[in-house]
Amino acid sequence: MEYLIYAALIYLAIGIVSVMVTVYDKVAAKKRKRRIPEQVLFFWAGIGGALPMLLTMKIINHKTRHKRFMLGLPAIIIVHTVLAIFLAAIIM
Repeated sequence: MEYLIYAALIYLAIGIVSVMVTVYDKVAAKKRKRRIPEQVLFFWAGIGGALPMLLTMKIINHKTRHKRFMLGLPAIIIVHTVLAIFLAAIIM
């Protein structure tokens, strides 16, 4: 069970960084500063930050017109959910 605590802490840390990167990109866009590349945003989403990133984007209205994000992030969330269920079934 100890590994579940570590996994949850890692997931939480990735979520926090994903939110920070998303908010930074929004601020940079408003100030016309250097932006975070989309590949970097999708990297953080892909390693576990998709849900916090999607929620943040909706709250701060950032990249909500980009189909790539509004379809891609939910797809990543679905894949993560299926993998979590599969891994839980194996472990239990």
